Amino acid sequence: MIGLILVNKPKGLTSHDVVDEVRKITGEKRVGHGGTLDPNATGLLIIGVGRAYTRQLGEITQGMDKTYEAEIILGATSSTDDSEGTLLRQRLRKGKEITKNEVMKVIHGFVGEQMQTPPIYSAIKLKGKKAYELARKGERVKLKPRKVTIYSIKLLSYDYPKLELECEVSSGTYIRALARDIGAKLGTGAYLNNLKRTRIGSYKLVDALDLGEFKN
Repeated sequence: MIGLILVNKPKGLTSHDVVDEVRKITGEKRVGHGGTLDPNATGLLIIGVGRAYTRQLGEITQGMDKTYEAEIILGATSSTDDSEGTLLRQRLRKGKEITKNEVMKVIHGFVGEQMQTPPIYSAIKLKGKKAYELARKGERVKLKPRKVTIYSIKLLSYDYPKLELECEVSSGTYIRALARDIGAKLGTGAYLNNLKRTRIGSYKLVDALDLGEFKN
């Protein structure tokens, strides 16, 4: 079983956990993934099986645009910009409902090329170490903004405090950071509660297999 495999990563597993499962199923030692998903995220993960395909993964997936479905909670901020972190403070707008029109105006303002500051709990290298390793030690982490492009944001549903979006973005875009920045712009704070990746380039989640299906 050599080649590229599209896997629907379940919630709670790391991308490396999925690689280990595929390694057990196929019996191949050379297995890798292209495009990490956080443990709390679900969706499309491209797996390379065999020496040739693991070597090609970087070339195959590098720079590919991605599509995500994101569930964002307004009214609080998080130390990690997602539900895995500590909620830092509530910033509810008392006495004034945040309307759908306000939300639409704010999210549309994020469409286009822009500079985005990655979350401090990320795998970006700083001082030779991953940023999240430094953050967990209580060290001050300051990451430089990076140029990203958000091609489109579609409002799927809104019922305060829950906001659901479909986002088509360039490689390197952090949806956690987008959630954080949307909350800041609305004046409420926000964090990413759930995330599902539905597309990487021309590869789509609808064509992916659950681990159980792949095993069978």
